[in-house]
Amino acid sequence: MVKALIVEMDEELTKANVIGVGKQIQKLGDMHNGVVTDIYGVIQNCKQAIKSAERMANCRANNLIMGIAGELVKGVTSKASYTRQNSEEKITIDELKNIMHQIQWKTFDNIRSQLAHETGYHEIDVKLINASIVSVNIDGYKVANPIGFQGREITVDIFNVFAPLTHFGALQTIAAELHKNLIAITAEPYAVSKCIDYEESGSMGGIFIDIGGGTTDIAVVQDGTLVGTKMFTLGGRTFTKRLAQNLNISFLEAEEIKLSYSNQVLEKNSTQIVAEAMKNDSDVWLSGVMLTLKDFENVEILPSRILLCGGGSKLPEIKSVLQNTNWHKKLRFARKPQISFLEPKHITRIQDLTSLLNSQEDVTPLALANMALEMNCEEKTISKILKKVVSLMQA
Repeated sequence: MVKALIVEMDEELTKANVIGVGKQIQKLGDMHNGVVTDIYGVIQNCKQAIKSAERMANCRANNLIMGIAGELVKGVTSKASYTRQNSEEKITIDELKNIMHQIQWKTFDNIRSQLAHETGYHEIDVKLINASIVSVNIDGYKVANPIGFQGREITVDIFNVFAPLTHFGALQTIAAELHKNLIAITAEPYAVSKCIDYEESGSMGGIFIDIGGGTTDIAVVQDGTLVGTKMFTLGGRTFTKRLAQNLNISFLEAEEIKLSYSNQVLEKNSTQIVAEAMKNDSDVWLSGVMLTLKDFENVEILPSRILLCGGGSKLPEIKSVLQNTNWHKKLRFARKPQISFLEPKHITRIQDLTSLLNSQEDVTPLALANMALEMNCEEKTISKILKKVVSLMQA
């Protein structure tokens, strides 16, 4: 499903209101595992969703932020240290630019090698989607902007998102056909991990699991820092296919039954039949979560809080299999993780004036809306330098 929100920001650019919502169901052949397979089919779906949202908002949106997902979308936080020859000299813009370039190109080469290994293609063309500063330290002290400071050791953490050119290019083509000013294409799990206020929630870490139609996206946040994002190609559509096979019905009929089951409106006998069909696939899905979390090798202890969102998270088996099994003992958890749902009300900077966004499946588009506020707040010199480096790399 394509989801479009029309968002209006306040004058201070610190909060925003959703004034229009549009949704358009896609054909099975339009996308596969989070990747566009029919560009012009998806363009028509996007146009229809935007048209519905603009009609509700009674205005036309000029700017556009798009979300990207899929198994080959890689998000990683890279740490790099740079030792300065003269610690008494103040750090300059040129010096900082040089540091940024070194970090970005080293990360780019590492990701390209990783994608080549996973796909089997030796020369896979990779594009940098977006990047953001996670933290900057000078001789162990955290600073917002290092320019003008003195010190010997500069350590910079940068979160980067990369995707194959084919995937990125398809989204650029779609954006061009929508005739909007494309502000950014951002990784959906990154947006989800940034959508809550960690200080307000009383926790500085968590594992965010977004279960969409074709993929499950996972982001790990530790001490308020996004460690990385990973995805695997198993989502709600897999559960629907299982139901269609077991009941010998069409995919669309199975989808309707699955949604009724998730919303707890099926009659008792049918509920039991559906529950049995969902059990095996929920175990397979959990194996995917475990394998993906094992890939976060740079995390010594995984956060003991898991937040679920996305339409697929409404299946009762998802929370149950995470909560009622001892799967966590096979991973680097200090204790059994607490499972909860991430809901629209938790995204405090975005207010829904339409009253239509009230489910876990609405969290991801709201998180993308929240990214618009994040981007407007990033006026730091170091963020501007990074944007220039990203532009050079994308070119």
